[in-house]
Amino acid sequence: MEGIININKPSGITSFDVIRVLRRVLKEKRIGHTGTLDPLAEGVLVVCLGRATRLVQDIEGYSKIYTAGFELGYRTDTYDIEGKTIEESEKKSATRDELDIVLKKFIGDIKQIPPMYSALKVDGQKLYDLARKGIEVERKARDIHIDFIEVLEFDGVKGKIRCGVSKGTYIRSLIDDMGRELGTLATMNSLVREKVGDSSIDKAFTLEDIERLHNEGNSSFLQSVEEFFTYPQLEIEEGKNLTLFLNGNTIRHQSPNGRYRVYCQNKFLGLANVNNNLLKGYKYF
Repeated sequence: MEGIININKPSGITSFDVIRVLRRVLKEKRIGHTGTLDPLAEGVLVVCLGRATRLVQDIEGYSKIYTAGFELGYRTDTYDIEGKTIEESEKKSATRDELDIVLKKFIGDIKQIPPMYSALKVDGQKLYDLARKGIEVERKARDIHIDFIEVLEFDGVKGKIRCGVSKGTYIRSLIDDMGRELGTLATMNSLVREKVGDSSIDKAFTLEDIERLHNEGNSSFLQSVEEFFTYPQLEIEEGKNLTLFLNGNTIRHQSPNGRYRVYCQNKFLGLANVNNNLLKGYKYF
């Protein structure tokens, strides 16, 4: 089995739990997800199967849209409600004007320090393993980009925001930083990933959907690589150019710079970049 699935992950299970269920249901060992969602989080989890697992890193780089709930006045060790409260603030609330002013500071290119409870590695050790041992290490700030943040609701203490962010953004950390800028503390209490690239939650399949459809012999939940990547289509001729392309060589092709789906006689060959009229494949199928 080969392709890509847009899954609506439920809250309460890990991203790897999703992989385990799919391996059991689909009888496919080669499965990889394209961006971890914490157990608390729900929403879009794009999963690759078979040879499509070679595209995990491509999809990981896509921008994402989240809706996140938060509460002011306290902070946990994980920055969300699943952690232990480690600090409380005398200031327990803020005004809507204060929130709007603070959120504007986070729009655009910013630096963010990842939370200790994350899967990032420092000197070969995962941060959450160190955190569980009570060890906190220095983390380097990372460059991220936030396209937008909008306030969906706010009563002075609890609220909900919707934001579009780049790869590598921790919404828990964003909310923690927001709380500090407000002169209080903040903790995330819910998280929904609405979108990864063009994969949206309204078109996602639940694990129950996938199991039912698979048992019925229906694979409509599975997108092919050429369906998922909506790059323009580019045709190359048989002969020398086809041989060069399949051997990983660069060939001349008069096309605008960008990424393409490459075909020969209507047969899908893979994905390629064109730069200065030079075409080179980077994933072959």
